[in-house]
Amino acid sequence: MASNDPLGNLGVRQTARGGELRVFSAHATAVELCIFAPDDPTWIAETHALHRMKSGIWHITTRALAPGVRYGLRVDGPTGPTHAFDPERVLLDPYARGLARTPDGDWRGYVQDDAFDWAGVQKPRIPLDHTVLYEAHAKGLTKLAPELPDELRGTYAGLAHPATIAYLKDLGVTTVELLPMHQFVSEQRLQGQGLVNYWGYNTLNFFTPHAAYATRQAQFGGTGAVLREVKGMVKLLHEAGLEVVLDVVYNHTSEEGPEGPTTSFRGIDAATYYRQTPDGAYIDTTGCGNTIDFSQPVAQRLVLDSLRYWANEVQIDGFRFDLMATLGRDAGAEFDPEHPLPRAILDDPELQGVKMIAEPWDVGTGGWQVGKFPHGYHEWNDGFRDRARAFWLTDAGTARAHGTAPEGIGSLARRITGSAHVFAEARGPLASVNFITAHDGFTLADLTAYNTKHNIGNGENNRDGTDNNRSFNFGVEGLTDDAVITTARRKAMRNLMATLLLSAGIPMITAGDEVGRSQRGNNNAYCHDSELAGRRTCTASCAACCSCGARTPRCGPCATGAGARPCPTRRRWTGSTKTASP
Repeated sequence: MASNDPLGNLGVRQTARGGELRVFSAHATAVELCIFAPDDPTWIAETHALHRMKSGIWHITTRALAPGVRYGLRVDGPTGPTHAFDPERVLLDPYARGLARTPDGDWRGYVQDDAFDWAGVQKPRIPLDHTVLYEAHAKGLTKLAPELPDELRGTYAGLAHPATIAYLKDLGVTTVELLPMHQFVSEQRLQGQGLVNYWGYNTLNFFTPHAAYATRQAQFGGTGAVLREVKGMVKLLHEAGLEVVLDVVYNHTSEEGPEGPTTSFRGIDAATYYRQTPDGAYIDTTGCGNTIDFSQPVAQRLVLDSLRYWANEVQIDGFRFDLMATLGRDAGAEFDPEHPLPRAILDDPELQGVKMIAEPWDVGTGGWQVGKFPHGYHEWNDGFRDRARAFWLTDAGTARAHGTAPEGIGSLARRITGSAHVFAEARGPLASVNFITAHDGFTLADLTAYNTKHNIGNGENNRDGTDNNRSFNFGVEGLTDDAVITTARRKAMRNLMATLLLSAGIPMITAGDEVGRSQRGNNNAYCHDSELAGRRTCTASCAACCSCGARTPRCGPCATGAGARPCPTRRRWTGSTKTASP
């Protein structure tokens, strides 16, 4: 960073005089560094006052900030409806690169050890016109994988295991797009219901990998161990020619609404970081309780610094921005296609060659902005999704019932040729990320097996999740042994997948669709850390492939593998369940 940059070098940096900590708070009247005892993360061993600079930066240099040292902040400031200062509350440094949890559930930052030997391994830099995205969950992809050692299942190391890499290479994908792996926590509502945030769209910190996805050895391996496992995963995937894209959630934080937990941003400077009305009401365009105010330069800088860190220090190949319309909202909360943050991301010299993928909407007024992002972004094309589903599924259902197909081939034709009516000619078909399914919604198999969502297990009386699934169950809701129906369903899945892969644009496959993964009709399985949300789940009666002839949808009698044999219908064993290839 340039020395004259007023917001440069936030967080902890090592200098010849010790660790320098820089924190931004425009409204604070005092900021204090808390150093915790090495053998007790709840005991403040020493404190140091930070000094304010004119730019709103508070800083200190001290040898107490050595690698491995756990630290926090206490911040005081004015009272008022837009502030939440409390000089007794210990807060996380927003730029902390390491996090640890105390026995009573609080979080502490720690000074990270970034050392890692990349041994000359470079990013694959797959050309866009050769890119095939594979959206996967870092834990769910391998948690039930029988070919992996138990201790590696569901971990970063498991994702980089030779068996996993061989599977991905054999499938033909080029780029693994991982659901959020910034450190996240579960919302208070979910915790009260005994559920968890499995998908990870509830970020606690934008510079720290989610520790629970690391092996137990790394979790208890001391300073830098989890980060080294993440870097090792990236290194091995790169050696195999596979890219890694991260799904990043900068639009809101885990602090939720005004009554949510105060862990970092709110206690440091709520009036700057969060969109609020003068009376303190939160302006929420994310549906998650709060919205980061990206009209503020410090919020813009937070995103840029986080992206630079992951792209350069961790060698990540690209980013998929959750609810990116929020990142382009101005001081009046209106979307601006030329907003300085989306433009700065593209123009940043430290981010050149990095793939940038936008989810081009949010839930605020004027939130649907597909086709409106600058040249250089690749946007999720929900129109492609809807038209492909309509042609192969809802048209088929309506034709069966009434003899006519309401949409027909016309509306699909312009989608499979690049959606030129949506994306400017200068951007071309590669501006479109085509998809049939994503983590959010029905799986490919469930699109052909359920007419309506079945989300009772989410604890919201089936109110959550979209009702506009554009699915068709071919005559029976859910699993069936009817050979005519199962044949029709598999044909529809193949048609949908072929349409995706043969259309102009960048295709994105959702992990498990290639083997017919089902969520049993749940189209919003974000709160289920179970095989329901994993890749390896049963989709149909196993009568045709289980050698024991069991007809239970869970393959119970076959779970041990007794009498198992290769399946002539191309179904494959996957541990405790079986999956059917479309």
